[in-house]
Amino acid sequence: MFEDDGMKMKDRLRKSIEKKRNTLSTSEVLEKSSRIKKRIFEMDLFRDAQTILFYVSYGNEVYTHDMITESISLGKTVVVPKSVTKNNALILSRLTDWNNLEVGAYNILEPKQESIEQVDVESIDLIIVPGVVFDESGNRIGHGKGYYDRLLNDSQNIPNIGLAFELQMIDNIESEKHDEKIDVIITEDRIVKCDW
Repeated sequence: MFEDDGMKMKDRLRKSIEKKRNTLSTSEVLEKSSRIKKRIFEMDLFRDAQTILFYVSYGNEVYTHDMITESISLGKTVVVPKSVTKNNALILSRLTDWNNLEVGAYNILEPKQESIEQVDVESIDLIIVPGVVFDESGNRIGHGKGYYDRLLNDSQNIPNIGLAFELQMIDNIESEKHDEKIDVIITEDRIVKCDW
């Protein structure tokens, strides 16, 4: 019963914040994302990481395409996910060339089947996490399929950074036992070190 209420509340929050985020123009998304990118690239957490897992942004998410191509040109090993929809899991694959991506599940760019270079989660130094809603305690609401909760559960010792626009930050998200927390959230205005 309570879990059901929690799910309904999360769904309402997700829809409400997605609606707000969808009102951003492309130029606003790019301008705010550029400020977020600058913050990330200046962090020791990023500078010290050799192998970084990025999500490939779509729609009005914080735009990661420039972060990915610049990280590759900096000599970092960039890893991106491919969704396995039958069990809501992610295959993690090294990306060396933007042209190795194609539109996959959920209309998101993913590695082409023939380009997959699978990478073990243990070899990743930093995980960049998408989300729809965040709070300062590191709670997040994703798209509801649990892909990243499972990934974060499998990578407890690997630092992670959630990317969000300020309009995606709220005071409090009721977390459930399967929800995984975020270490740091970066918005266009600030860096939030989550206090969990």
